[in-house]
Amino acid sequence: MSNNFSDEVLSRRTFAIISHPDAGKTTLTEKLLLFGGAIRDAGTVKGKKTGKFATSDWMEIEKQRGISVTSSVMQFDYKDARVNILDTPGHQDFSEDTYRTLTAVDSAVMIIDSAKGIEAQTLKLFKVCRMRGIPIFTFMNKLDRQGKSPLELLAELEEVMEIESYPMNWPIGMGKEFLGIYDRHHNRIEQFRVDESERFLDLNADGEIDGDHPMKQSSLYDQTLEEIMLLNEAGNEFSREKVANGTLTPVFFGSALANFGVQTFLESYLDFAPSPQARNSTEGKIDPLSEDFSGFIFKIQANMNPAHRDRIAFLRICSGKFERGMTINIPRTGKQLKLSQSTQFMADDRSTVDEAVSGDIIGLYDPGLYQIGDTLTVGKNKFQYEKLPQFTPELFVRVTAKNVMKQKHFHKGIQQLVQEGAIQLYKTVKTDEYLLGAVGQLQFEVFEHRMKNEYNAEVRMEGQGSKIARWIEGDVDESLSSSRSLLVTDRYDKKVFLFENDFALRWFQDKNPDVKLYNPMDMEQ
Repeated sequence: MSNNFSDEVLSRRTFAIISHPDAGKTTLTEKLLLFGGAIRDAGTVKGKKTGKFATSDWMEIEKQRGISVTSSVMQFDYKDARVNILDTPGHQDFSEDTYRTLTAVDSAVMIIDSAKGIEAQTLKLFKVCRMRGIPIFTFMNKLDRQGKSPLELLAELEEVMEIESYPMNWPIGMGKEFLGIYDRHHNRIEQFRVDESERFLDLNADGEIDGDHPMKQSSLYDQTLEEIMLLNEAGNEFSREKVANGTLTPVFFGSALANFGVQTFLESYLDFAPSPQARNSTEGKIDPLSEDFSGFIFKIQANMNPAHRDRIAFLRICSGKFERGMTINIPRTGKQLKLSQSTQFMADDRSTVDEAVSGDIIGLYDPGLYQIGDTLTVGKNKFQYEKLPQFTPELFVRVTAKNVMKQKHFHKGIQQLVQEGAIQLYKTVKTDEYLLGAVGQLQFEVFEHRMKNEYNAEVRMEGQGSKIARWIEGDVDESLSSSRSLLVTDRYDKKVFLFENDFALRWFQDKNPDVKLYNPMDMEQ
């Protein structure tokens, strides 16, 4: 393939934005899209009365609650780069979706609320990035509000996350006294709330303002110079290599809501973030610049267009070039399929895409043949990419249709929503009742809402509490099923015991040493 192809691949930057709910993730996404010219008017997530909703929160329940519960994908061009942003749900009940999304990116942007510091959910997602060796960029948000001191935030970041940090810029004041940021990377000061023409102040070789400038009168300026001197002498050194292997995080300060520090962050991010990386497969590492097309499906979303009852499979392209109309293999099933319907995303705006290259995320119309984790290849290639993380559900409900006449809608809705992977479906062996399993309660609420709105099927859910799910190797005597160790089958017809608690699990294992139990999560660590 031409140089043009390799230039295109190398211009891709594909990242996920991760954070705790309310840290400002969707707001930052909006502002980045604004710089890319992808949207003309950034809607704020909380702006309910204006009827404007954040572009990346498209599902009805997200609009009502003001939270993101599904990962959105957006693409825009900025300077010479093509950026693919995956905005992930911050709510912990949807961390499974986020974990899978992290397998499809080459870097991650972590947003921290400067008033709250590092919160539990951020830490959990951060550890997944560390485990995968994903480069991490940190944006300390909401500097226009009073928060923790920058030195305190850095110390917390290094201590809790066990990572080195390098501040690319440094705040001058905070809250009502926030004057701007001292940009170490570009050797300039970016002033807050001034005319565009005065926004940037160039610094001299010593890193100070030349001449007579009102900022020099502020004690905050002197304090910032002292802190910068401290960072230069005692702080970590910047290392591209450490950023690339995820052991040092560049830190940026700013305010996404006020759109301050966002452009500086974006330009620095594009300088240091990796282009598409090689991926592990059953045939070794696959080079993103290799000519043969391949990719994997990391998410399936039903009813992005409720009028059409469609299902979209999100595909990360890992090598070669996608061309609409091409024929691909699905090695898991041995089937071939012609890809005639494909889309690019701008949240709920979708346009048909004819070509895409390694690093891009595209949507494929799913006729019901794909599963999360499927690899797609061309020609004689039949390799498969690494398995995606599978979560063992902890909470269970019994689900039935409220209206017996709507059984058809009920079954169709369940089958389609279960394929998205957020909730899992089980059937009791003796009575054929439906049970749903999930990692968090909010997933059941979303399921109930979507069954009613998208499939016109109202459901009745009875909580079964938390259970310990263990799969069974080989066959098992169905008479071992009881209320404390309920035998069910999953949607692949594999038998699973749902134990009431740890005691019930241990008791069962003592009494039935021949029954081999396993947890799929343990096998993937």
